[in-house]
Amino acid sequence: MSADSASPVDLDALPPAARQVIADLQAQLTARDVKVAELTELTAAQEVVIAELKHLTARQEHLIAELRHARFGKKSEKLSEDERQLAFEDLEIAAAETQEAIDQLPAPDGKPRRKRAKRNRGNLPAHLPRIEQVIEPDSMVCTCGCTTLVTIGEDRSERLDVIPAQFRVIVTVRPRYACTRCDAGVLQAPAPPHLIEGGLPTEALMAHVAVAKFCDHLPLYRQSQIFARAGIDLDRSTLASWCGVTSHHLTMIVDRMLAHSKRALRLFMDETRAPVLAPGTGKTKTGYLWALTRDDRGWGGNDPPIVVFTYGDSREGRHAMAILQGFDGTLQVDGYAGYEALTRATRTGGKPLLLAYCWAHARRKLREIYDRDASPVAGEGLRRIAELYAIEAEIRGKSPEQRLAVRQERSAPLVAAFREWLTHKCTQISPRSRLGEKLGYIHRHWAGLVRYLDDGRLEMDTNPVENRIRPQALTRKNALFAGHDEGGRTWARIASVIETCKLNGVEPYAYLRDTLTAIANGHPAARIDELLPWNYPKKSS
Repeated sequence: MSADSASPVDLDALPPAARQVIADLQAQLTARDVKVAELTELTAAQEVVIAELKHLTARQEHLIAELRHARFGKKSEKLSEDERQLAFEDLEIAAAETQEAIDQLPAPDGKPRRKRAKRNRGNLPAHLPRIEQVIEPDSMVCTCGCTTLVTIGEDRSERLDVIPAQFRVIVTVRPRYACTRCDAGVLQAPAPPHLIEGGLPTEALMAHVAVAKFCDHLPLYRQSQIFARAGIDLDRSTLASWCGVTSHHLTMIVDRMLAHSKRALRLFMDETRAPVLAPGTGKTKTGYLWALTRDDRGWGGNDPPIVVFTYGDSREGRHAMAILQGFDGTLQVDGYAGYEALTRATRTGGKPLLLAYCWAHARRKLREIYDRDASPVAGEGLRRIAELYAIEAEIRGKSPEQRLAVRQERSAPLVAAFREWLTHKCTQISPRSRLGEKLGYIHRHWAGLVRYLDDGRLEMDTNPVENRIRPQALTRKNALFAGHDEGGRTWARIASVIETCKLNGVEPYAYLRDTLTAIANGHPAARIDELLPWNYPKKSS
């Protein structure tokens, strides 16, 4: 046999110690193979998790980029503010869903992932009822059995809960009494007064329906569907009649609000579309809600803020003329030509008004050009306007005298430089170009744009009234249109009360509930000022 040929080792011939060493080595090899198999399996699992994490992280980064673009990027001319908010909501929902998916994945080491704490932002309101749930250990005996445990402290946490709308029936019982000895007649307490005598709704329910439609933008047909889910059959027309009754009884309050507004030395005015169904045509026509706002908070005024909406069947200036009868002062508006008649000696209902125009509208004109073309001229105009707004931010809330002094010292030179720059650019740029049109708009309205420099009570823009109009755009979008001109007037009246409540920090439902109840109980018209929104206690229920 060749010396190179190997012959099998006879393990039995080996000494016991050698056999034990070999056995130990074989056991170690087997254990190593098992460990390698486990590590291979774990590595494969980790690769799956890592791949999923990469996918979710990429999705999260994409969503964050979309959110940043929606918030800070160029805004599409076709995308309204409400539509942008809907985009924010959907993107934020998707981002939260992605983060939750990441939190549910195991960590790369195979251990459960430690979830990030999700803290409440701020404190829950103190007026909400608290229902305490005390969670005790299974046993109160010490683990060694020596004695019973005693309390040394506690951890408390709060979560917000909700009970879906609960409907109830108020049963009014009026016993009748009679004398058993004579025929003096029957004694019975009088029935409590209601706005709708013999009707189904309480004043609280009428307030709920009105707030849901005109504050929460929930059309009546949708409310009818919600009632139906609770087994309550209320036709949309029934809910509409309740809103009509509510509107009727608020008339005196809204008229009084309008009278209070006209006492101011400066008011804001703007208008927004209110589509109305044209009877007999099956089509809609364009009505308008004219908004008149008093808001003196910018200069520390003590009068409560008010907004009054008035429905008009068109955008003709005659509606502004009628609404403003009795007002003599400065009116802050946009550049709509319909307001020009208010400045003429032929104005009816008062002296010619001064018009102060809106810098925010001038800025939007330039923003349209800059967003589309990145025009350096428009960019320069925006920069100059931004300098003026920065000064306004510093003096907001200060007295009229302080605001006027700062404007004369710091804003007036900037405005003069802006005028010189504007005049120069208007001579260089064709007035028929888009940029020329925008610059021409600012140039034509210059006298009204600079009026704020001479009165510390004036604002640079009409944002106080525009902010009150935005909720009506949501109501318009959800309801599509009002069914009649009278529906437009109801809309205007109830919206006036609700938006004025919000301006004064008053909860609209609580105000309407208590005010309608007071009116049902015969609140005297001579004391109508007691029912104005700003005189209502600022409470939450």
